[in-house]
Amino acid sequence: MISLAGGLIPALLWLWFWLREDDEKPEPRGLLVMTFVIGMLGVFVVLPIQNLLEKIVFDERATTILWAAVEEVVKYVAVLFVALKSSSADEPVDFAVYLITGALGFAAMENALFLINPISLGDTTVSLLTGNFRFLGAMLLHAMSSAIIGIAMGLSFYRNWFAKKFFLVVGILGAISLHAAFNFLIIGGSKGLFGVFSLLWGVTIIILLLFEQLRRM
Repeated sequence: MISLAGGLIPALLWLWFWLREDDEKPEPRGLLVMTFVIGMLGVFVVLPIQNLLEKIVFDERATTILWAAVEEVVKYVAVLFVALKSSSADEPVDFAVYLITGALGFAAMENALFLINPISLGDTTVSLLTGNFRFLGAMLLHAMSSAIIGIAMGLSFYRNWFAKKFFLVVGILGAISLHAAFNFLIIGGSKGLFGVFSLLWGVTIIILLLFEQLRRM
């Protein structure tokens, strides 16, 4: 329960921040809750697939990229069937809102699973450091990578069928690229930490600017 709270609370804080960006026409709370929950459940779809990939792919770089791809595709598909196909997704900015919501649900469950071991061992210091790092790093990564897909879909909202599919593919590839870059920097250890946060906060600023553009469309 403590690890679950440690995953949920930071995710809900991030969600509160992003939902404020869509305060002119808030999305239905029930649908937002469902999207968040389906994002959490997506972790249990991803884990067995990643375990399988680890057994059949022996190149570390390829495995790292494939793991990122699996997470981004599963998050997108989960939110697609719950929220993106609903009548509530009727504005360009809505796609980013729902995808960020699902991504934060995914990050909340992932964070909770990471915290189980140090908490069960009674290592409070490790738990706090892990929770804070994932609050600033991994949770923001999940939100931003899914936001890339949502913004791509939003930018193509008034375009034709082909343009929508093209923008979607570009968005998914962009999300996978960001996620994979994050993973490679993390593998680099402490030397890569500055690069990790520079990358994430740089992308966050761009996402906020694009978010504002979607609101004006």
